[in-house]
Amino acid sequence: MFISSCGKNNGTGSPAPVTPTNLTLTANISTDNSGNVAFIAAATNAASYDYDFGNGTYQTVSSGSVTYKYPSAGTYTVVVIAKSTTGHTISKSIQITVGITQSLVFSDEFDVPGAPNPAKWGYDIGGGGWGNAELQYYTNRVDNSIVSGGTLKIIAKKETFSGSAYTSARLLTKDKFSFMYGKVEVRAKLPSGGGVWPAIWTLGSNINTTPWPACGEMDIMEHKGNEVNKIYGTLHYPGRSGGNGNGNTTTISNAATEFHKYSLEWSASTIKILVDDVVFHTVANTASLPFNQNFFVILNFAIGGTFGGAVDPAFTSGVFEIDYVRVYQ
Repeated sequence: MFISSCGKNNGTGSPAPVTPTNLTLTANISTDNSGNVAFIAAATNAASYDYDFGNGTYQTVSSGSVTYKYPSAGTYTVVVIAKSTTGHTISKSIQITVGITQSLVFSDEFDVPGAPNPAKWGYDIGGGGWGNAELQYYTNRVDNSIVSGGTLKIIAKKETFSGSAYTSARLLTKDKFSFMYGKVEVRAKLPSGGGVWPAIWTLGSNINTTPWPACGEMDIMEHKGNEVNKIYGTLHYPGRSGGNGNGNTTTISNAATEFHKYSLEWSASTIKILVDDVVFHTVANTASLPFNQNFFVILNFAIGGTFGGAVDPAFTSGVFEIDYVRVYQ
């Protein structure tokens, strides 16, 4: 005796294909500029929903409803894929614009005369070339870094000091302030003269245990006195370090006679380097890069070396003048 039963299949013993239909997707963007967006997706015959939030972040949910907090403002194309129990799919996309209000989490307006604020800044001290055959000896003397008239002045001098032909200063927020993601703004006027090399940059806070370039480096501004008004912005990391850094340049006017704003906009998806609010270099940030951890800020004024180049024999001193340093998140 044979007993048979009827079931839904395609004649092969497998369930008949089920395709989702009538997919809808809506987004409710928070009005408090927090970056929160509530998404609701719905479709007939859908068992799960795969979201692509448009910034390299993905999430799968069963109900179709999810709230995602965007780490940075911008316009994003969001895609949702509705999937049935048999693996068949249908997709839909919408474009959203997210606004985020950032808060000031660190600043120095350099309005207290004297040595730089020790609660905010430490010093790298010494010579030896700093890995770039640089010629200066960094000190913590007020001769080389002092706050006066509402600005920080990092001063490089031609003088014999501890075996070096020049002195200068390198200030950093290491062990005092670090941050992950946000915006850095530094308003500065650059020194002039062949061989001068001022820089505004950041290093990964794990540098003591994860040596460069694995710790990551983001150069917001570098300038060669031998290439007047040409601003460099560069990222360094394994495979793209030293002369092979991931960077670009832009040319501005009056870099040494006027203040300009040098900025970094950094999120889990994108790193942008700007001058006077104009982006000149963009890098897609990914989990494989070392730019998803805390970094600290560095201000320094080097002389010569592999990047700074030949020093003008007539150079006796120069000033790298910083109006403010501000970090927002």
